Parts: sequence; structure tokens; C-alpha cells
Amino acid sequence: MKQITILSGKGGVGKSSITASLAIALLKHKKIICADCDVDASNLALVFGMEPKDYGEWKNITTNKKARVDLSKCTSCKKCVEACYFNAIEWDSKKNIPVFKEFGCEGCGACELICPSGAIELYDVENAKIGYGETKYGFTVVSGQLEMGESGSGKVVSAVKELAKKKAGDSDVMLVDSAAGIGCPVIASITGSDYVIGVCEPTPSGFADLKRALLVVGHFNIPYGIIINKYDINEEYLKKIEEFAKEKGAKVLAKIPYDKSFTDALVNLVPVVVFNPKFEALFDKIASKLSCEGII
Repeated sequence: MKQITILSGKGGVGKSSITASLAIALLKHKKIICADCDVDASNLALVFGMEPKDYGEWKNITTNKKARVDLSKCTSCKKCVEACYFNAIEWDSKKNIPVFKEFGCEGCGACELICPSGAIELYDVENAKIGYGETKYGFTVVSGQLEMGESGSGKVVSAVKELAKKKAGDSDVMLVDSAAGIGCPVIASITGSDYVIGVCEPTPSGFADLKRALLVVGHFNIPYGIIINKYDINEEYLKKIEEFAKEKGAKVLAKIPYDKSFTDALVNLVPVVVFNPKFEALFDKIASKLSCEGII
């Protein structure tokens, strides 16, 4: 099974909309499964019109730890306060004890390591849930949701991908809808990818953030192509992106014009290729290019 990851340097460029329509295009010739790895704000299922009843039982998972202190062992040395990079430990000067912030701790373990009296320990927290459901188009979407105020999204992404592999059956392609940016969830999303598609818009921030994201992809030596969404809103930056692609030896897989149909399709909870069939040929062409290049 090939893994194709769709990412973007910034949010709002149409990544999930493009992932959904590409899924419909690939479905004509391949068996697919989708993994929504934007676990901080998962919404790929919404684009397919999925409802809570379409999902099976969600499973709570633990991918992170938090620190707590046994005050009976604490010697009030304050070393834990000094060691906490995230300022998740405050000092109560009246009681002369450390106070751990529930939503500030990242579970890095520095306080546990530095505590001379062994008063601090890390404990597991259920910081997320994962689940899967069937779309009306005949394939599965696996999703994950990080709980509010929790951390460890990169490991949640890995758990989503592992569940997707288990549910893939004889699927030919796993489409991964990554989070935007260059953080841990993105790195976890592109890990193990056979190909990455970078989605961008021709704006200064869109171009700058695309380059940063693809720098991460390049670090892992994963081949990539580029889709330029809303290509006709800025001719200057369109040319810059095309020149960048040529310089890096990356294919521009498609240039998609600005069209209100994308917004209307989201409002109606369907991929744009279903909402407006004029886009069908465009996404079929992207799928054909992926096939011709031996990517799928």
C-alpha cells in the first residue's frame, strides 16, 4: 500500500478539500483509505458528509504523560521549578511547595530526572481518542482527536496511521491529510510516505510556508509535487512558485483556479468534484499523473 501525504505550510489553502476530491478521483481505479492526521482540528470526515453515527466506537488512547509530586518526599529544593522549560511548575511561597499546572505540563520528564528526593513521577494521561467510519463513497476514514488542553499530537498522528493500516485491508493507497505547518504532527504524518503533495496558494505567506514545509519533506528524502490552489489570484507569486518547483525538480501537479464552488461544497459537506462536476477532469488528471509517475 502506497502512502501519499497531503500537507500545506499554512492553514486555509484548501488542503482538506483537495484531499477529499483526490480521494474520489483515485477511487475510480484504486482501493483507498484516508487518515485524517490533523488531530488538533480534524475535519476531513466533514468534507465527506460523515456524521457521528457513521463512526464506530471511539477509543481513548494514551500518548503522553504528566508530572505529579509526592509532597511527603519533597524537600522544597525548588530544582523542579528551575528545570521546567514550560513554566508548568509554580512555587507556593506560603506552603513552601511546588504546584504543578495541569494544562501546562508537557510530560518532558525534566523535573523527574532532576528531583534529588525522587518525589516526582510521570503518569499516563488519556489525551486523545481515535476512531474510524465508512463514507457513503465506499471507503474508510480514520480520525484522531486530541483532547482540549492536552499535548502529544505527534504520537496521536502515529496512532491514527497505525489504525488506518489495520483497517486498510487490500487498499492500494492511504491518503494522509496532514496538519498545516512544520511541527510534530506534520513530521509524524510524512513519516513513511512514498510521496508528498504540497498544497499552497500564490501569496507571500503561502509561498514562504510552503518552502518551510517542503524543507522538512526534503530532510527525509521523500519525493514531492505541488498543487497551486487559487493560482489566478496573484500572478507574481504564481511565477515564483513555478520557478521554485523547477529549481527543486518538483512537478506542479495542478493549478486550480479560485472558485466559490469550493466554499459551497464545504457548506454542503461534499467534495468539490461531487458538488461541481467541472472539477472532475482536473482531479482525474492529478490521479493520472500520480499513476504515470509510478507513485500509485
